[in-house]
This record gives sequence, structure tokens and C-alpha cells, in this order.
Amino acid sequence: MKINVFADTICGWCFIGHTNLNEALKKFPNLKFDVHHTPFQLNPDMPTEGISRDKYLEIKFGGKDYAALMYENMKLKAKESGLDFNFEKIKKTPNTVLSHLLINLSKQFNLQNKIIEKIYKSYFIDGLDIGDMKILINIAKENNIPKNVFTNFINDRNTENINSKILIAKEKGINGVPFFEIGKDFISGSQSSIQLENVIKSNIN
Repeated sequence: MKINVFADTICGWCFIGHTNLNEALKKFPNLKFDVHHTPFQLNPDMPTEGISRDKYLEIKFGGKDYAALMYENMKLKAKESGLDFNFEKIKKTPNTVLSHLLINLSKQFNLQNKIIEKIYKSYFIDGLDIGDMKILINIAKENNIPKNVFTNFINDRNTENINSKILIAKEKGINGVPFFEIGKDFISGSQSSIQLENVIKSNIN
């Protein structure tokens, strides 16, 4: 069964959705899944070097206090999925293109799920700058993807491929992520593992 997931690596709801999808897939040990990550950029105009977390919250929400309720709700939902978000550790909101490039490269090594997981954890749990090349190189090397293979993958053609996915999302009417395409069904938002399990069941012939 083919599953396509539109997601961004700085999207907490996407991390929750990713975790819940993996949990749902465990319920079908005899079914073969082709899970594909399609990059989405919540902030396509983000400077390459990213911006400070405080400045981002000011621009996006009008300040930290205005964002607090939404992030508190996200933390509670994350805990339900066994995740402990540490927003206080995040000092920078990064440009996510490089992280998407590493995820795309990881497909060649059959490591996409593992790399996505590590990038999410690095940002939401460890508070690391996942727009920093050094951080991403370390993630690659930890998973036996050589540094030079990753750095060589970062070129204009592959970067343009990431950026072009914004148009694909727009054509599909996707304004927010995560967005799941499971068989014939389209689902938006960080659905629970049970909800995702039920959608999978409905697509089994």
C-alpha cells in the first residue's frame, strides 16, 4: 500500500503524525507499505541561516505569550504519543531545505524513516539547529551515510526539486501539514494511530 506524507521537519504536529503512523503500521505486519515523504515548507521564505526562535514567534504569533497556548496543546498531544517536546531548548527556527535534502538522500539507503525520526528528535527533543550543516552531517554519519555523499547531494538540481514540491502541495490544495495520502483517502492533521489504522483498514482490498 502506498502512503504519501506531506510534512515539514519543524512541524511538531508532523512529528506526532509520523509517530502515530509508525504505530499504526505495526498493526499490519503482513502488509507491505511504501511510505513516501514529500517535503513541505511552512516557511518557504525563511533565510538560509534561519532566525532566532524569539523573532520567529514574534513574526508568526505576535510573541511568545500568544504562541504559548498552542504549544502547550501540542506538548500534551505529543505526550499522548510518547513524545516529550522541549520547546524551551529551541533557540533557532531553521530553514528546512537541507534537512529535506538529507531525507531525500536517505531513500537511496532505505533509511528514510530512521533519518526523519532522528531529525525530528534532534529539533523537538534536543533543541538542535536542524538547518546547521554540521548537525545534519552528524545525523548522516550516525546512520552510515558518508559525509561526502551528503554534501555532494546538495546541489542546485536537488534543491530545486525540494522547492518545486511547494507547487505540488498548492495544486492539491494542501495548506497545512501533516497531510496523508493513504490509498484512496486524503487526511489532514496529526491523526491518532487508531484513526490512521482505520483508514489503512478501509483501503485493504
